[in-house]
Amino acid sequence: MKLRVSAVQYHLHTISSFEEFSKQVEHYIKTAEEFDSDFILFPEFFTTQLLSIGTKQGNPSTIQDLPDFTEQYLSLFKSFAVQTKKHIIGGTHVLRKAGHLYNVAHLFYPDGRIAEQSKLHLTPTEIKEWNMTPGEKLEVFETEKGKIAMLTCYDIEFPEIVRIAKAKGADIIFSPSCTDDRHGFHRVRYTSHARAIENQIYVVTTGTVGSLPTVDFMRANFGQAAVITPNDIPFPPRGIQVEGEMNQDMIVTADLDLDLLYQVRDSGSVTTWRDRRTDLYPDWLP
Repeated sequence: MKLRVSAVQYHLHTISSFEEFSKQVEHYIKTAEEFDSDFILFPEFFTTQLLSIGTKQGNPSTIQDLPDFTEQYLSLFKSFAVQTKKHIIGGTHVLRKAGHLYNVAHLFYPDGRIAEQSKLHLTPTEIKEWNMTPGEKLEVFETEKGKIAMLTCYDIEFPEIVRIAKAKGADIIFSPSCTDDRHGFHRVRYTSHARAIENQIYVVTTGTVGSLPTVDFMRANFGQAAVITPNDIPFPPRGIQVEGEMNQDMIVTADLDLDLLYQVRDSGSVTTWRDRRTDLYPDWLP
């Protein structure tokens, strides 16, 4: 099976209304639609752009205000997914549930369904500064183009959770990200490559670019989209199907062939998934 994916290097800048946000989102989605992409990935925390609108009193908004946009956010992305008949991973958005804040990735199906995956591993900033709560369960999602998982940014740095996603049948990990410097960016990027090699899967990742001068902890962004493959003969030698220009406002698109994954798992130069020593590390099993 073949499918096409697009990943958005979302440009964060100050806006004055939800309509501006909507038009920017529409621009990226229409671009991916012109490329006839099956999946469109937005980055982590890109909806923090809405905080730059500020309050009616003219005061800066905080992360506590972001859930107030949830209904508009869900309605907007659901309508785009239905209209375009695409699967849209709407980055992450902050939800409030039972008084707790969660960083949640959303999958918008072409038929109007919406699936959620809370971020499982939180960074110190998310915990100490934003008082967020981690998710408790990993989901693998069925689509008409195969099984996928959504593991957000820091999640991809933990090999165990990606092993479990692969064991549950995921062939593609979509990893929306948001990093503010080179160090954070390369942590996510290098571990994305490691997860693709270890599990013989595809990893599609992207990050925010630009700046939100009035939003705490979103003033600096360092990002690049990439479609990452295993490092074996059917794939590019560096394991990069496509990558964007660093820190530029753009969208990248690539074709993925699931049959190639199955081929290298069965008879590749190495067969890392099959060769696991589960007799030595059974805790890595789901």
